Amino acid sequence: MRMAKGLTIYESGESLDQFALIKSMQKGTASNGKPFLTLLFQDKTGELEAKLWDASLEDEKTYAPQTIVKIQGDVQTYRGRMQLRLRSIRPVAEGDGVTVRDFLETAPLSEEEMASEMTQFIFEMRNPAIQRITRHLMKKHNKAFLTYPAATRNHHEFVSGLAYHVVSMLRIAKSLADLYPSLDRDLLYAGILLHDLGKVTELSGPVATEYTTTGQLIGHINLMVTEIAEAAKELEIEGEEVVVLQHLVLSHHGKGEWGSPKPPLVKEAEILHYIDNLDAKMNMMDRALDRAKPGEFTERVFALENRAFYKPTFSRSLEKTTT
Repeated sequence: MRMAKGLTIYESGESLDQFALIKSMQKGTASNGKPFLTLLFQDKTGELEAKLWDASLEDEKTYAPQTIVKIQGDVQTYRGRMQLRLRSIRPVAEGDGVTVRDFLETAPLSEEEMASEMTQFIFEMRNPAIQRITRHLMKKHNKAFLTYPAATRNHHEFVSGLAYHVVSMLRIAKSLADLYPSLDRDLLYAGILLHDLGKVTELSGPVATEYTTTGQLIGHINLMVTEIAEAAKELEIEGEEVVVLQHLVLSHHGKGEWGSPKPPLVKEAEILHYIDNLDAKMNMMDRALDRAKPGEFTERVFALENRAFYKPTFSRSLEKTTT
Protein backbone atom coordinates (compact mmCIF):
# COMPACT_ATOMS: atom_id res chain seq x y z
CA MET A 1 0.00 0.00 0.00
CA ARG A 2 1.26 3.52 -0.76
CA MET A 3 1.88 5.32 2.53
CA ALA A 4 1.20 9.06 2.97
CA LYS A 5 4.02 11.53 3.44
CA GLY A 6 3.97 11.37 7.24
CA LEU A 7 2.04 13.00 10.08
CA THR A 8 4.75 15.48 11.01
CA ILE A 9 5.46 16.58 7.43
CA TYR A 10 2.15 18.38 7.02
CA GLU A 11 2.05 22.16 7.46
CA SER A 12 -0.64 24.27 9.06
CA GLY A 13 -3.56 24.69 6.67
CA GLU A 14 -3.03 21.43 4.80
CA SER A 15 -5.61 18.66 4.64
CA LEU A 16 -4.72 15.14 5.75
CA ASP A 17 -6.20 11.86 4.59
CA GLN A 18 -4.31 8.75 5.69
CA PHE A 19 -3.90 5.84 8.09
CA ALA A 20 -2.31 6.22 11.53
CA LEU A 21 -1.80 4.28 14.75
CA ILE A 22 -3.39 5.50 17.97
CA LYS A 23 -0.55 5.82 20.46
CA SER A 24 -2.62 7.04 23.40
CA MET A 25 -6.17 8.02 24.29
CA GLN A 26 -7.31 10.22 27.16
CA LYS A 27 -10.83 11.05 28.25
CA GLY A 28 -11.92 14.58 29.06
CA THR A 29 -14.98 16.74 29.63
CA ALA A 30 -15.58 19.96 27.70
CA SER A 31 -16.84 23.20 29.26
CA ASN A 32 -20.33 22.34 28.02
CA GLY A 33 -20.22 19.09 29.99
CA LYS A 34 -19.89 16.83 26.97
CA PRO A 35 -17.19 14.12 26.87
CA PHE A 36 -14.32 14.15 24.39
CA LEU A 37 -11.24 12.06 23.64
CA THR A 38 -7.70 13.33 23.13
CA LEU A 39 -6.12 11.01 20.58
CA LEU A 40 -2.40 10.92 19.88
CA PHE A 41 -1.74 9.48 16.41
CA GLN A 42 1.67 8.22 15.33
CA ASP A 43 3.53 6.97 12.30
CA LYS A 44 7.20 6.54 11.43
CA THR A 45 7.74 10.31 11.30
CA GLY A 46 6.32 11.16 14.72
CA GLU A 47 3.06 12.16 16.37
CA LEU A 48 0.03 14.40 15.87
CA GLU A 49 -2.72 15.11 18.40
CA ALA A 50 -6.44 15.52 17.77
CA LYS A 51 -9.67 15.88 19.73
CA LEU A 52 -12.70 13.67 19.10
CA TRP A 53 -15.65 15.71 20.37
CA ASP A 54 -18.94 14.34 21.73
CA ALA A 55 -17.28 10.95 22.24
CA SER A 56 -19.42 8.01 23.30
CA LEU A 57 -18.57 4.97 25.41
CA GLU A 58 -18.39 3.01 22.18
CA ASP A 59 -15.82 5.48 20.84
CA GLU A 60 -13.65 4.85 23.91
CA LYS A 61 -13.60 1.14 23.08
CA THR A 62 -13.21 1.61 19.33
CA TYR A 63 -10.33 4.10 19.48
CA ALA A 64 -8.15 2.50 22.13
CA PRO A 65 -4.33 2.61 21.97
CA GLN A 66 -2.71 0.29 19.38
CA THR A 67 -5.69 0.69 17.03
CA ILE A 68 -5.03 1.53 13.38
CA VAL A 69 -7.45 4.13 12.01
CA LYS A 70 -8.15 6.05 8.82
CA ILE A 71 -8.29 9.76 9.57
CA GLN A 72 -9.25 12.85 7.62
CA GLY A 73 -8.88 16.39 8.81
CA ASP A 74 -7.09 19.72 8.66
CA VAL A 75 -3.71 20.41 10.25
CA GLN A 76 -3.60 23.61 12.28
CA THR A 77 -1.33 25.37 14.79
CA TYR A 78 -2.57 25.73 18.36
CA ARG A 79 -0.42 27.34 21.05
CA GLY A 80 2.72 26.74 19.04
CA ARG A 81 2.02 23.07 18.31
CA MET A 82 0.56 21.28 15.32
CA GLN A 83 -2.81 19.64 15.86
CA LEU A 84 -5.33 17.86 13.67
CA ARG A 85 -8.92 19.07 13.44
CA LEU A 86 -10.68 15.79 12.75
CA ARG A 87 -13.34 15.60 10.07
CA SER A 88 -13.69 11.82 10.08
CA ILE A 89 -12.16 8.74 11.69
CA ARG A 90 -12.78 5.02 11.27
CA PRO A 91 -11.05 1.79 12.35
CA VAL A 92 -8.91 -0.07 9.85
CA ALA A 93 -10.83 -2.49 7.63
CA GLU A 94 -9.95 -5.74 5.92
CA GLY A 95 -8.29 -4.99 2.64
CA ASP A 96 -6.69 -1.73 3.78
CA GLY A 97 -3.33 -3.51 3.71
CA VAL A 98 -1.70 -1.91 6.74
CA THR A 99 -0.15 -3.37 9.89
CA VAL A 100 1.07 -1.88 13.18
CA ARG A 101 4.69 -2.16 12.02
CA ASP A 102 3.95 0.32 9.21
CA PHE A 103 3.54 3.09 11.79
CA LEU A 104 6.36 2.44 14.26
CA GLU A 105 9.35 4.75 14.38
CA THR A 106 12.56 2.81 15.06
CA ALA A 107 16.13 3.59 16.09
CA PRO A 108 18.58 4.43 13.27
CA LEU A 109 20.81 1.51 14.32
CA SER A 110 19.84 -2.17 14.16
CA GLU A 111 19.43 -4.26 17.28
CA GLU A 112 22.46 -6.32 16.24
CA GLU A 113 24.67 -3.25 15.84
CA MET A 114 23.68 -1.85 19.23
CA ALA A 115 24.03 -5.19 21.03
CA SER A 116 27.51 -5.68 19.57
CA GLU A 117 28.66 -2.20 20.59
CA MET A 118 27.37 -2.52 24.15
CA THR A 119 28.95 -5.97 24.50
CA GLN A 120 32.31 -4.45 23.54
CA PHE A 121 32.03 -1.83 26.30
CA ILE A 122 31.33 -4.59 28.84
CA PHE A 123 34.23 -6.67 27.50
CA GLU A 124 36.62 -3.74 28.07
CA MET A 125 35.74 -3.46 31.78
CA ARG A 126 38.62 -4.42 34.07
CA ASN A 127 36.84 -4.47 37.42
CA PRO A 128 35.48 -8.03 37.72
CA ALA A 129 32.69 -7.15 40.19
CA ILE A 130 31.31 -4.32 38.05
CA GLN A 131 31.70 -6.33 34.86
CA ARG A 132 29.95 -9.43 36.19
CA ILE A 133 26.98 -7.53 37.65
CA THR A 134 26.55 -5.53 34.45
CA ARG A 135 26.81 -8.56 32.17
CA HIS A 136 24.39 -10.54 34.35
CA LEU A 137 21.66 -7.86 34.29
CA MET A 138 22.11 -7.01 30.61
CA LYS A 139 21.80 -10.69 29.71
CA LYS A 140 18.72 -11.06 31.91
CA HIS A 141 16.84 -8.23 30.17
CA ASN A 142 18.52 -8.37 26.77
CA LYS A 143 15.46 -9.02 24.58
CA ALA A 144 13.28 -6.30 26.08
CA PHE A 145 16.16 -3.85 26.39
CA LEU A 146 16.83 -3.97 22.65
CA THR A 147 13.20 -3.21 21.68
CA TYR A 148 11.79 -0.89 24.36
CA PRO A 149 11.60 2.90 24.03
CA ALA A 150 13.40 5.10 26.55
CA ALA A 151 10.19 6.91 27.53
CA THR A 152 6.52 7.30 26.68
CA ARG A 153 7.04 10.92 25.58
CA ASN A 154 9.74 13.56 25.10
CA HIS A 155 12.90 11.64 24.15
CA HIS A 156 13.78 8.36 22.39
CA GLU A 157 10.11 7.33 22.50
CA PHE A 158 10.44 4.89 19.62
CA VAL A 159 11.14 1.20 19.10
CA SER A 160 14.67 0.39 20.37
CA GLY A 161 14.96 3.94 21.70
CA LEU A 162 16.25 2.73 25.06
CA ALA A 163 19.20 0.87 23.56
CA TYR A 164 19.94 3.72 21.15
CA HIS A 165 19.94 6.22 24.04
CA VAL A 166 22.40 4.04 25.95
CA VAL A 167 24.71 3.51 22.95
CA SER A 168 24.79 7.27 22.34
CA MET A 169 25.60 7.86 26.01
CA LEU A 170 28.41 5.28 25.93
CA ARG A 171 29.97 7.04 22.96
CA ILE A 172 29.86 10.36 24.79
CA ALA A 173 31.32 8.72 27.91
CA LYS A 174 34.23 7.26 25.95
CA SER A 175 35.14 10.68 24.57
CA LEU A 176 34.91 12.28 28.01
CA ALA A 177 37.01 9.53 29.59
CA ASP A 178 39.66 10.11 26.92
CA LEU A 179 39.63 13.81 27.79
CA TYR A 180 39.45 13.27 31.57
CA PRO A 181 41.54 10.16 32.42
CA SER A 182 40.66 10.40 36.13
CA LEU A 183 37.18 9.07 35.36
CA ASP A 184 36.63 5.41 36.23
CA ARG A 185 35.54 4.02 32.87
CA ASP A 186 34.20 0.76 34.32
CA LEU A 187 31.92 2.54 36.76
CA LEU A 188 30.75 5.14 34.26
CA TYR A 189 30.06 2.60 31.50
CA ALA A 190 28.22 0.29 33.91
CA GLY A 191 26.14 3.18 35.26
CA ILE A 192 25.12 4.13 31.74
CA LEU A 193 24.20 0.56 30.80
CA LEU A 194 22.13 0.03 33.93
CA HIS A 195 20.68 3.47 34.74
CA ASP A 196 17.48 3.03 32.69
CA LEU A 197 17.36 -0.77 32.52
CA GLY A 198 14.48 -0.78 34.99
CA LYS A 199 12.32 0.75 32.27
CA VAL A 200 11.77 -2.71 30.79
CA THR A 201 9.58 -3.26 33.87
CA GLU A 202 8.38 0.32 34.29
CA LEU A 203 7.01 0.51 30.74
CA SER A 204 4.54 -1.76 28.94
CA GLY A 205 6.48 -2.40 25.73
CA PRO A 206 7.52 -0.88 22.41
CA VAL A 207 4.01 -0.32 20.98
CA ALA A 208 1.55 2.25 22.42
CA THR A 209 3.81 2.46 25.45
CA GLU A 210 2.27 3.14 28.84
CA TYR A 211 3.48 2.95 32.44
CA THR A 212 2.79 -0.38 34.13
CA THR A 213 1.29 -0.56 37.61
CA THR A 214 4.71 -1.57 38.95
CA GLY A 215 6.28 1.32 37.08
CA GLN A 216 3.87 3.83 38.57
CA LEU A 217 4.16 2.50 42.11
CA ILE A 218 7.90 1.80 42.25
CA GLY A 219 9.66 3.32 39.22
CA HIS A 220 12.68 2.28 37.15
CA ILE A 221 15.25 3.75 39.53
CA ASN A 222 14.15 1.79 42.58
CA LEU A 223 13.56 -1.32 40.50
CA MET A 224 17.15 -1.35 39.24
CA VAL A 225 18.70 -0.56 42.62
CA THR A 226 16.96 -3.68 43.94
CA GLU A 227 18.07 -5.74 40.95
CA ILE A 228 21.71 -4.72 41.41
CA ALA A 229 21.56 -5.93 45.03
CA GLU A 230 19.92 -9.20 43.98
CA ALA A 231 22.47 -9.76 41.22
CA ALA A 232 25.36 -9.14 43.60
CA LYS A 233 23.90 -11.63 46.07
CA GLU A 234 23.33 -14.25 43.37
CA LEU A 235 26.87 -13.81 42.04
CA GLU A 236 28.29 -13.74 45.60
CA ILE A 237 29.84 -10.30 45.06
CA GLU A 238 30.46 -8.03 48.03
CA GLY A 239 32.24 -4.71 48.30
CA GLU A 240 31.98 -1.01 47.72
CA GLU A 241 31.41 -1.41 43.98
CA VAL A 242 27.87 -2.66 44.60
CA VAL A 243 26.85 0.34 46.69
CA VAL A 244 28.51 2.88 44.39
CA LEU A 245 26.88 1.32 41.33
CA GLN A 246 23.51 1.54 43.07
CA HIS A 247 24.25 5.19 43.83
CA LEU A 248 24.83 5.96 40.14
CA VAL A 249 21.39 4.59 39.33
CA LEU A 250 19.76 6.38 42.29
CA SER A 251 21.22 9.76 41.40
CA HIS A 252 21.19 9.88 37.60
CA HIS A 253 18.23 12.30 37.42
CA GLY A 254 20.35 14.79 39.35
CA LYS A 255 17.84 16.36 41.74
CA GLY A 256 14.99 15.28 43.95
CA GLU A 257 12.48 17.36 41.99
CA TRP A 258 13.62 15.55 38.84
CA GLY A 259 13.07 12.11 40.40
CA SER A 260 16.43 11.28 41.98
CA PRO A 261 16.25 9.87 45.53
CA LYS A 262 19.84 11.10 46.01
CA PRO A 263 21.91 13.83 44.31
CA PRO A 264 25.16 12.69 42.63
CA LEU A 265 27.85 12.31 45.30
CA VAL A 266 30.42 10.42 43.23
CA LYS A 267 32.25 11.99 40.28
CA GLU A 268 31.06 9.36 37.81
CA ALA A 269 27.49 9.82 39.05
CA GLU A 270 27.69 13.54 38.29
CA ILE A 271 29.05 12.88 34.80
CA LEU A 272 26.40 10.20 34.17
CA HIS A 273 23.70 12.74 34.98
CA TYR A 274 25.18 15.28 32.56
CA ILE A 275 25.52 12.73 29.77
CA ASP A 276 21.96 11.45 30.27
CA ASN A 277 20.58 14.98 30.24
CA LEU A 278 22.64 15.98 27.21
CA ASP A 279 21.64 13.01 25.07
CA ALA A 280 17.96 13.32 25.96
CA LYS A 281 17.92 17.04 25.12
CA MET A 282 19.84 16.55 21.88
CA ASN A 283 17.29 13.95 20.79
CA MET A 284 14.39 16.27 21.60
CA MET A 285 15.95 19.20 19.73
CA ASP A 286 17.02 17.14 16.71
CA ARG A 287 13.58 15.62 16.27
CA ALA A 288 11.90 19.02 16.55
CA LEU A 289 14.38 20.64 14.15
CA ASP A 290 13.95 17.79 11.64
CA ARG A 291 10.34 18.93 11.27
CA ALA A 292 11.23 22.61 10.76
CA LYS A 293 12.40 24.35 7.62
CA PRO A 294 15.62 26.44 7.51
CA GLY A 295 14.85 29.98 8.64
CA GLU A 296 11.88 28.90 10.77
CA PHE A 297 11.24 28.02 14.40
CA THR A 298 10.23 24.57 15.62
CA GLU A 299 7.07 23.79 17.50
CA ARG A 300 7.39 24.52 21.20
CA VAL A 301 9.12 21.68 23.04
CA PHE A 302 7.37 21.29 26.38
CA ALA A 303 10.18 19.29 28.02
CA LEU A 304 12.68 22.05 27.12
CA GLU A 305 10.96 24.84 29.04
CA ASN A 306 8.37 25.08 26.27
CA ARG A 307 10.90 26.79 23.98
CA ALA A 308 10.76 26.94 20.19
CA PHE A 309 14.17 26.54 18.50
CA TYR A 310 15.33 28.42 15.42
CA LYS A 311 16.81 26.49 12.49
CA PRO A 312 19.53 28.65 10.89
CA THR A 313 19.70 28.72 7.11
CA PHE A 314 23.51 28.41 7.07
CA SER A 315 23.97 25.63 9.62
CA ARG A 316 26.04 22.57 8.68
CA SER A 317 23.69 20.56 10.90
CA LEU A 318 21.15 20.84 8.08
CA GLU A 319 23.20 18.26 6.19
CA LYS A 320 21.90 14.75 6.78
CA THR A 321 24.59 12.47 8.21
CA THR A 322 24.71 8.76 8.83
CA THR A 323 26.04 7.05 11.92
